Amino acid sequence: MKMKLFAAAVAALAAGGAYAQSSVTLYGVVDAGIEYTNKNATTTGNHNLFALQSGNQSGSRWGLRGVEDLGGGLKGIFVLESGFNVDNGTSGQGNRLFGRNAYVGLQNQYGTVTLGRQQTTFYDFGLLYDPMAISTRYSITATAPEYAFRADNAIKYTGTFGGLTTSAFYSFNNNNQEVAGNFTNGREYGFLASYAAGPFSVGAAYDQSNKSAAGVITDNQLIRRATIAGTYAFGPAKLYAGYRYAKAYNNASLPGAAGTQNTASNLGWVGLGYQLTPALSLSGSAYYQNMRNAKANPWQFVTTADYALSKRTDLYASATYILNKGANSALSVNGFNDQITSGPTVQTGGNQFGGIVGVRHKF
Repeated sequence: MKMKLFAAAVAALAAGGAYAQSSVTLYGVVDAGIEYTNKNATTTGNHNLFALQSGNQSGSRWGLRGVEDLGGGLKGIFVLESGFNVDNGTSGQGNRLFGRNAYVGLQNQYGTVTLGRQQTTFYDFGLLYDPMAISTRYSITATAPEYAFRADNAIKYTGTFGGLTTSAFYSFNNNNQEVAGNFTNGREYGFLASYAAGPFSVGAAYDQSNKSAAGVITDNQLIRRATIAGTYAFGPAKLYAGYRYAKAYNNASLPGAAGTQNTASNLGWVGLGYQLTPALSLSGSAYYQNMRNAKANPWQFVTTADYALSKRTDLYASATYILNKGANSALSVNGFNDQITSGPTVQTGGNQFGGIVGVRHKF
């Protein structure tokens, strides 16, 4: 009798374990390289720079990803992802512990709902339709940093139905704390829809963000952005083309147009990816942005070669050239001067070259 009771207890425990199976995965990327840039603007003139840089093709990171089977097709999930700088060992994203992602949620056949700090829908769009896959150096994020934005205090839904993927998010404050009495302070929301069928894919996204301030703001500064792009794959090649429109309201300024309020911007890009051999891939892209009334119309050209030593380790070489057209154009290889807190900048109206070689390991 005792043996029967013991066997029944073991069976019950086993059934419970099968019902609520869970797993936690440790993962990460370590990426570092040596960068050369010319014509860096300093107080003593324009100078060349050699620097060891972290997170060039992929941001260096480590993370924990967890999933628990709750039964009936429902799962509990979480992601905690921390960015870091290989060159000096510091934390990234403003010294945050989990600055890349920190969210928890539920998932079933109808989609995933998550709460916390997470990528905006523009970020998700850039991963799909930027020819350089929004690499830290060099990609669309230099001329349009919103393609790498994350939002704090956000709730997000993502669902995939056949070839259609839809996503939407709402942030109660995109980079600060919520403010009592003004729910628009720092508010951001966006939508994404993409469709893939065979070699073809097309997508569109929208984003609207209000200025984030410590106190209640009175001018309700906001920026609206909309983007559309497509890809077409044939053989070992893949073509990219896209467009993004942005407009600032209520005395807000767009990146790269700090001296001009309420301006609009048109950004277009084309690119090509080519798998030359199973180990060697090549990619190139061109980006052009026209900022109305700001006298800033920069071009950016990027080429990258990546060689896989294994499934986890690869070598890469990437180069970019910035052509600043317009008296107020100040796009450097790492972004607009008015957005850079540290690192190379460029003389307003000047051109700049940058190149980097490095190694990346994924675990």
